Amino acid sequence: MRKAVKADVLYTGIPGKVLRNVYLVWEGSKFVEITESKPGDAEVIEFDKSVVTPAFIDGHSHIGMDRAGEPTSEGEANEKYDSVLPLVDALHSIYMDDVSFKESIEWGVLYSCVLPGSGNIIGGKSVVIKNYAPDIQEAFIKYAGVKAAFGYNPRSTTEWKGTRPYTRMGAVSILRKWLIKARDAMKLVESGKKALEEIEPELRGLFPILKGEERLRVHVHKTDDIMGLLMIKKEFGLQITIEHAEDVHTKEAFQKIKDEGVPIVYGPVDAFSYKTELKHETWRNIKHLVEVRPFFGLMSDHPETLQRNLYLQLRFFLRFGMSKSEAIAIITKNNAEILGLSDMLGTIESGKLASFVVWNGDPFELGSYPIYVVGEGKELLSE
Repeated sequence: MRKAVKADVLYTGIPGKVLRNVYLVWEGSKFVEITESKPGDAEVIEFDKSVVTPAFIDGHSHIGMDRAGEPTSEGEANEKYDSVLPLVDALHSIYMDDVSFKESIEWGVLYSCVLPGSGNIIGGKSVVIKNYAPDIQEAFIKYAGVKAAFGYNPRSTTEWKGTRPYTRMGAVSILRKWLIKARDAMKLVESGKKALEEIEPELRGLFPILKGEERLRVHVHKTDDIMGLLMIKKEFGLQITIEHAEDVHTKEAFQKIKDEGVPIVYGPVDAFSYKTELKHETWRNIKHLVEVRPFFGLMSDHPETLQRNLYLQLRFFLRFGMSKSEAIAIITKNNAEILGLSDMLGTIESGKLASFVVWNGDPFELGSYPIYVVGEGKELLSE
């Protein structure tokens, strides 16, 4: 059965493309058209002064791993048995009964990229999930790269098991050692000198990264660490994303990142700067990010900031000159592109999944909130 919702204002997720007085029509799980005429062959849902946005996508979080209402000792964002863990899979430490998922849905965040934490040199696989699924099997959408970490965090875990660095240069040396070992092993397999089965699984787990088939999603804050990461990228021919970049405080540094064509998953904007590598962190750095415009999305880093408040971070981007449609694209279209979801999510267009949020007013006004939320054609919330 076809359904439709009236949008007095529709933010499509495409910067600059804002439509007014249109109907979004969907059938099953997908949008089939956007029309100015009220469809006569659909069940039409109408609200007073409704504003519609695409469902929000969180580009980086630990939701379901560090869980609301549970002691921190039960958190599962970081595995501690070694420092290089390419086979660890974030999906297996997510509990879908985390109450934070319900709160996220209530505020329009329907999709999450969940990553292991940053206590290890390589922390494991990142996964994109549906926040509204009953279990991890149904929640799973795709894998989205392998987590790695530069900077303070991996050298702050010397009491954990395995080989651990005490300095930033030590952390980079451990990463390089494993990449070199994996590259050498891959050459042996490609030359026929060894069978794939003769290579230890952890090394095989790094092959897709060295081939550029998977991204290395790198936790990194400071400019010097980012420049070191860009050097590693060139040395090994890696595909990477920069995760955080909160301490970057000059246009020149953002320009170097842009020139390298490396995406940033920025944030979390509203978190407390609790360590030295964040001493230059301030919301005012967003001015440089907006002026330079490397390609970037936004994160909650839940629970560092609550995922339900992801869209609130957009206020700073408006302050520094972004239009409302450009700001909404950061947590819809941009995050979808970075996570490899553009064929199904991020914008409201025919053929894409019917996942959207109806607001009772402009979402950038303090009193506005979602009144109707749909995920892949199914009603998730009705206020």
